[in-house]
Amino acid sequence: MNGVQAAVGGNANQRSSNTVRGEASLAVAGRQYLLRPTFDALVRAEEEFGPLFALVERAGEGQLRLAEIATLFWHCLAEPGELTHETVGQAVLDQGLAASAKPLRALLGEILKGAG
Repeated sequence: MNGVQAAVGGNANQRSSNTVRGEASLAVAGRQYLLRPTFDALVRAEEEFGPLFALVERAGEGQLRLAEIATLFWHCLAEPGELTHETVGQAVLDQGLAASAKPLRALLGEILKGAG
């Protein structure tokens, strides 16, 4: 998959992410997908890989796994369309972990601070 990147923000054709709400975006094959850490999305992610606080701790220690990043992104997709866990995971792998850090930080920051 070429042209895969992550960025906070969106393009003119897509609804922009709201960084104040902890939103970010993930580009897959040139299309921006909004990542929105809703309660439902985070509960589904937590059911898959365990407590969110432990996830945040692992991230802080540099111990977060590729599958955990892809899973968090996939569950937080506002409109996943045809994207699968594998597609999102491949996008993260193609762009590299450094580029994935920006949307990951936005989501993890929202988990820690909440909407308050």
